[in-house]
Amino acid sequence: MKRRMTAAAALVLLAILTGCSSEPGWSEMRAAPAPIGTPAEGFFPLTPPAPESTLNPEPGSWDGVRSPAGYRVVLLTVGDDAPTAVLVDAVREWADETRADLEIVHADDDMIDGAVAAMRMNPDLIISAGDALVDPLATVTANHLDRQFLIVGAELAEPTENVTAADWTGAAYRGEGLGTAAAYDPASFTPERAAAAVRAGVASVLTGQRGIVLWMQ
Repeated sequence: MKRRMTAAAALVLLAILTGCSSEPGWSEMRAAPAPIGTPAEGFFPLTPPAPESTLNPEPGSWDGVRSPAGYRVVLLTVGDDAPTAVLVDAVREWADETRADLEIVHADDDMIDGAVAAMRMNPDLIISAGDALVDPLATVTANHLDRQFLIVGAELAEPTENVTAADWTGAAYRGEGLGTAAAYDPASFTPERAAAAVRAGVASVLTGQRGIVLWMQ
């Protein structure tokens, strides 16, 4: 079941779920779910990646990895620009396909509050869509290493071990301090590329390859 809500509404929902949850598990964190399947050759590097490193997975090498049904995901999003809309659609389609339990928090009113609301919902993964979230997440994620984040179409300048990103030429926004990449191109946010980034990013988180940037070809 999917619900759309503001950050404030998410906090209200959290209070309700904590008191009388009809969805066991969402009222508290749980151990990281195991992936279904394994990635193909070309997904993992020959040696374990260093923190904050950038990897170039072979196209489709993540296709053999799926999240288990009921994988709990919060999509944290801000803005209604075309690139963000493409990313949101990609996450929703992935969730429908994999039968993930997806919640959506729109953080336009207050991005820090939105991120906090997403964490308080105790998902297995928080997926971020929208360049404006990069700076708030840089503040929040470093203080909550027990929460897993996937940033799609952007990245943190200095990600911690709990922040994975899936990016590509034409995207790569890294915050106000660094500005928009010279190669930024809204047209690069295609449904196909966004879908691949979501799937590759989730596969990377599920298989323990975290705190890195996946550079999509």
